[in-house]
Amino acid sequence: MHFSQGVRMAWKSILANKLRTVLTMLGIVIGVASVITLVAMGNGTKQDVEEQMAGLGTNLLSVTISGRGAVSSLTLEEAEALGGLEGVASVSPIVSGNVQAKYKTENVNVSVEGITASYENVREVHVQSGRYITGIDVEYRQKVALIGTGTAEDLFGAADPVGQSISLNGNRYKVVGLLEEQGSSLGGSNDDKILVPISSGSRLLQSTGVRSVYLKAADDASLELAELSVETELTKKFRGADNSYTIFNQADLVETISSVSTTLTNTLTGIAGISLLVGGIGIMNIMLVSVTERTREIGIRKSIGAKRKDILLQFLLEALVISGLSGAVGVGVSYAAAYFLTQSGTTAVMTWDTIALSFIFSFVIGITFGIFPANKASRLKPVDALRYD
Repeated sequence: MHFSQGVRMAWKSILANKLRTVLTMLGIVIGVASVITLVAMGNGTKQDVEEQMAGLGTNLLSVTISGRGAVSSLTLEEAEALGGLEGVASVSPIVSGNVQAKYKTENVNVSVEGITASYENVREVHVQSGRYITGIDVEYRQKVALIGTGTAEDLFGAADPVGQSISLNGNRYKVVGLLEEQGSSLGGSNDDKILVPISSGSRLLQSTGVRSVYLKAADDASLELAELSVETELTKKFRGADNSYTIFNQADLVETISSVSTTLTNTLTGIAGISLLVGGIGIMNIMLVSVTERTREIGIRKSIGAKRKDILLQFLLEALVISGLSGAVGVGVSYAAAYFLTQSGTTAVMTWDTIALSFIFSFVIGITFGIFPANKASRLKPVDALRYD
């Protein structure tokens, strides 16, 4: 029997029991679609995290000061001195808090950060209109502000905020720049904020020192050296009390989050893969039923010259056609699921290697669980098969 003839016979047999075939296919379809969709969601989550963290910079160090005894912060001079350490390219000390921002009748609670001019370079946060905070603003404690797009919309609507004056906790500040839209990150929206000079911001927030410092390494290769230099300097400052400060390495954070995302995706994929095995068992079950129902047909075919390999091929091809068709439908379902997930705001990234592996695995399932029924059919003796009632 030729291969093409076997496929036609397998297809004809499948069509003879449409409902039973569809129910058998469901297990494979659900398994393939689940595996591909979950991997796509995992890839999408990983991509989103990497993009968000890349926006912050992978050569960035974040230092948080908790203090020791009476010393609970750094002075502005001490914080800026960290920029001269080996491996550190630039430094941006920050004071932060929340204030009531008011413009005419609009009033919102918003996050405020007191910054220096180096903030733009260290954090990669730029203005789309107006100007940035300068060293002169910091030196002379100017009451000027940069406003995020989210806060600008809350206070000014569609109007241009640059040149307008707003009230921050009752203090009048002039908006000199509108920040570029940054979107959201792990900490929430980056557009709902106001930036002011660190000198006037310290008074506004009643901060007695600097507790947050961002440092930018010269490049990714210098990150470890910069971290070691900063840690050494802070150890001297706080006399060996390493619980007085915390240093976050942005690159390590990216790697950790990516690792967690990959582990979670692999776990969910393994769970989804169980449905593929269940689907394979369904194929074996239906093929055994088919062998029983067609015992007389097998006997007649053998009595007129069909060889054992012909019977084996016929039933094995039936299992392969069912599993292959199920795999194709499963891929289609996963594409539809990824589309709807993307439309709902969840990133799903389909990859060809996952699709190919899932499709191949569905064929492997068909072969694995189709061999036993096919072998049983091929071993039937013509005389016994013809006697079967």
